[in-house]
Amino acid sequence: MPIIINKSHKKYSKYIWQRNEDVPLETDLTTITLQSKASTYAMAVTDDDYLLHLHWGAKVNGDLSYILFGKNPYTLAENLRDKGTFMDSVPFEYPCHGTGDYREPSIMVMDKNNASTVDLKFKGVEVIPGKPKLDGLPATFGDNCETAVVTLEDDYLKLRAELLYTVFDDLDVITRSVKLTNFSSDTIYITRVLSSSVDFNRADFDMLTVNGSWARERIPSRAPLHKGRQSVESVKGESSHQSNPFFALLSHNADEENGEVYGFNFCYSGDFYGGAEVTQHDFTRAVMGLNYFDFSWKLEPGETFTAPECIMVYSSAGLGQMSRTYHDLYRNNLIRSKWNKKLRPVLINNWEATYFNFDTDKLIAIAKEAAVCGIDMLVMDDGWFGHRDSDNSSLGDWKVYEKKLPGGLSKLVSEVNALGMKFGLWFEPEMVSPDSDLYRAHPDWAIHIEGRELTQSRGQYVLDFSNPDVRENIKAQMKAILDSANIEYIKWDMNRQLTEIASSYLPTDRQRELRHR
Repeated sequence: MPIIINKSHKKYSKYIWQRNEDVPLETDLTTITLQSKASTYAMAVTDDDYLLHLHWGAKVNGDLSYILFGKNPYTLAENLRDKGTFMDSVPFEYPCHGTGDYREPSIMVMDKNNASTVDLKFKGVEVIPGKPKLDGLPATFGDNCETAVVTLEDDYLKLRAELLYTVFDDLDVITRSVKLTNFSSDTIYITRVLSSSVDFNRADFDMLTVNGSWARERIPSRAPLHKGRQSVESVKGESSHQSNPFFALLSHNADEENGEVYGFNFCYSGDFYGGAEVTQHDFTRAVMGLNYFDFSWKLEPGETFTAPECIMVYSSAGLGQMSRTYHDLYRNNLIRSKWNKKLRPVLINNWEATYFNFDTDKLIAIAKEAAVCGIDMLVMDDGWFGHRDSDNSSLGDWKVYEKKLPGGLSKLVSEVNALGMKFGLWFEPEMVSPDSDLYRAHPDWAIHIEGRELTQSRGQYVLDFSNPDVRENIKAQMKAILDSANIEYIKWDMNRQLTEIASSYLPTDRQRELRHR
């Protein structure tokens, strides 16, 4: 079984700080061990109900609870006078803010008293076959896996955290996400919720990120860890090509084929935060999740918030093995397309050939030449809608530009299909041009702050997709186009980030939810 839960009662020789001597200590421990193909992830519950991290790395069989007992007071019953030392040094599995752990927290809130402290204690663990869905979020799936649901609660706040760990049978992968439920009678504002945190009892790592810009994406950047915090993040409203939602911790000698690698990839396309903190004890805490910058979520009594998924990969054979593990997982357990295991069509896109200067005859001429070369598909790019002769107008008006394409798309698509080729079409549905019928009718549908000048980028604004009226309008326009001809492929762009982030749809006390919504 990939997930093993053990309960034991053991006697240890433990250092007691105030006595400065070894004394025998009896303690009850619950250990939760996740065994993947060639790695082990383990945690333990102390008799004080704190969930602590034991191990993530090379596969280990047997009891790992001995890791907790050294020269730190890992059980509080004998040593409440130094609880602060305990809180700031032990390897918490889901660290909280406000009770003495001054390292990176996984969770912060604002309660009815405007206090931010959280103190989560272990309540139970359940093992379920397969992997539950994450409502409204992209996530891995599969039957070749098992999930541990570890429940923690703060009895003062009446806040429940369900930590979801999925281990796959044939891959060295652990996925993690978190569900927070408010079972109090008061509103709680979540101000920070990360999806994963791992404490390592070492600091001899390099940190690898992949950064870049347009046309030069994912350039590796590698540097040794140092004392303090180092991070990669985005606050643009998108994960972005500037900072990919990924980092890895590597042994100093790691290369493509050798060395230990711990990968963290956030399965999310919005703002994210990932980082590592080296403590005064030369321990390392690695975290990944939603970016807490400008974030807040109003959690009403009875409501649940689900955080996106962090996908963690361990490799004992360098970066190449880590990469192949991610590739295998995403092909088989993330991508749902029917093209997942098929050859994709080879396509030609008219953009660099024509930019906005095209008509039906020019596109058919391109298609004829492409068909001779054995190309499978023609994709018509930007410029087919509204009165789009440049990038200064018409986003949001998803109706055929009859001046270029008289009679609509049916003639063009039929002639392309007659050449034995498929047809694809470009959209940028989340954007709107100031010069568009949609914006003139609904200026409040753009993300904006009432009364403040709205920044243009590429001559366009971003639509507020937290508003269901906006979503339904764009969906209806796209459906009408896609129903009008045999369109078998969509190229979907997003060409600018968010500014003046506010919504006329959301109430005042939910404005900081907009980035995630």
